[in-house]
Amino acid sequence: MAHEDAVSNPRLPLNALRAFEAAARLGSMSAAATELGVTHGAVSRHVRGLEAQFGLPLLERGPRAVSPTPEGARLAGELGEAFERMQVAVAQVQPGPLTLSCSATVMMRWLIPRLETFKRAHPAIELRLNINHGDVDFIRDEISVAIRNSMYQPPPHAVAETLIREEIGPVCHPDYAARLGIARPEDLARARILGSATRLRAWTEWIAAVGRQDLVIAPHEVFGHFYLVIQAAACGLGFALAPRLLVEDEIRAGHLVAPLGFAPGPHHLQLWTAEHLRTRADLRTVVAWLRHEMGAAGLRRPAADGPGSHAPA
Repeated sequence: MAHEDAVSNPRLPLNALRAFEAAARLGSMSAAATELGVTHGAVSRHVRGLEAQFGLPLLERGPRAVSPTPEGARLAGELGEAFERMQVAVAQVQPGPLTLSCSATVMMRWLIPRLETFKRAHPAIELRLNINHGDVDFIRDEISVAIRNSMYQPPPHAVAETLIREEIGPVCHPDYAARLGIARPEDLARARILGSATRLRAWTEWIAAVGRQDLVIAPHEVFGHFYLVIQAAACGLGFALAPRLLVEDEIRAGHLVAPLGFAPGPHHLQLWTAEHLRTRADLRTVVAWLRHEMGAAGLRRPAADGPGSHAPA
């Protein structure tokens, strides 16, 4: 009887199925190999083995990409859901370290300066850091909690809550502001304007926030990352448009000034929590700490904000 059961229910080729699912999802054998930590040839052999076993093609091969056939697409969709359920089940039975995801700018300028306080208060909680500012798959990437701007949509396996409304304003080195005599928004016409490739509409959003649609402000120089444009402003290269949360420490220390203050912008900072991990005590501790720190940041007002600053909405 055991032999008959083994024949009628053959062992599933899990490695091959995972290789195929990754290749179909990513549209690339190479990308699948990178994700799984194997060689391109191993992924290709797995897929060919499945196609031989099923007697039909699962992927259409192109010169630089692959795409699933109709049968392959159905199989890949079911497998993706099945692998996610398996990962959730394992995470609930055998919890691993928590992983906090946020942008490099938030991590460098807000999180890490406060992390020592958390570790001192909760030495038993292991918290890994993941740098990412956009979309993320909480199951596949094993993310426990994420800080995100509301311009991004949370994934299906995350619960989102708004922490604070983002306040935005032009910042620069104190000597640069004094030299140019910036007192009104129109004075920025005399300044060198800095922009970030990750927030191309930042200055447009600030113009709308302060109700000065008559102004035309365009960056003279664009930096690849948000933290770079803030650093450039701190080095006296011009004005950067920044959220108050990310520059309040530098303003308090006198490294930056915001001569026109800050205004409530169109975005909020959100906390995304992995739904399948919400009952973990250590995750609840991390989430409570992030809420407290972010809430305190929303209530603090740097003394050097300037006369044009706004209280949090």
